[in-house]
Amino acid sequence: MAHPLMVDPESHVLTRLRGICLSLPGAAEKTSHGHPAFYTQRVFAYLGASIKVDGAYERHPEALVVKPHPDEARALLEEPRCFRPAYLGPAGWVAVDLEAGTDWTEVAELVEESYRATAPRRLVAELDTRRGGTA
Repeated sequence: MAHPLMVDPESHVLTRLRGICLSLPGAAEKTSHGHPAFYTQRVFAYLGASIKVDGAYERHPEALVVKPHPDEARALLEEPRCFRPAYLGPAGWVAVDLEAGTDWTEVAELVEESYRATAPRRLVAELDTRRGGTA
């Protein structure tokens, strides 16, 4: 049985995030457990997350979920807008609530860092070539 879509398909946040993610070499989009997921061979970003609060799941439909470097994850988790998402958090993933006033340059940097951690080397090399060097 397919999961119902957990994110508004007309969301401006999804539109902006889709543009960032799909600009990366080899990136594609699918729906995973009701959430938009961006991937190459493995997922590098999701939109939408949950966190368990007092025994119940609290939904965050406009949270970006990425896999940052462990040092970056620790720094992000010190911010109130960030949390370890259910299921993926123990594997190093971090969710960032995207709200009004979101710094989209930061979002693009977080997405790229997660992409670099999950994409095949040839796609990372293609990204570096596009950027005019290495990261």
